[in-house]
Amino acid sequence: QVQLVESGGGLVQPGGSLRLSCDAHGITLDYYAIGWFRQAPGKEREGVSCIRSGSADSSTDYADSVKGRFTSSRDNAKNTLYLQMNSLKPEDTAVYYCSSYDSGNYFFEGSYRYWGQGTQVTVSS
Repeated sequence: QVQLVESGGGLVQPGGSLRLSCDAHGITLDYYAIGWFRQAPGKEREGVSCIRSGSADSSTDYADSVKGRFTSSRDNAKNTLYLQMNSLKPEDTAVYYCSSYDSGNYFFEGSYRYWGQGTQVTVSS
C-alpha cells in the first residue's frame, strides 16, 4: 500500500522559514518525479514544484510565485522528499501536499497519482 506522509507545517511569521517533509511508504521516491502542491482556502490546488526522478537527474521546476525562495530536495536513503521554504509570505498560507507523478503536465494535479494528507502552513504575524 502506497502512503505519502507530509509533516513540518506550522505557524511562522512573514520572512521566516519552514522545511516540509514527505515520507514515502510502499514506493521508492527515487523512481518517481514528485510534486509539491498547495491549496489555500477558497482556491484551487496549485503546483509549487516538481523534482524529477533519478539521482542523476534531480532537476526541479518551480512555480514563479516561489522561485528563489523554495527548494525541493530528496534524501534517497531515507526515502524522503523535502521542501525548504524561505522568506515566507502570508500568501504562502495553504495546505501543502506531496504527490507522485504519473504523466502529463508537471504542474497539473491530474498528472499525479498518489497523494499525502497534507500539512498546514500558516504565515502570519
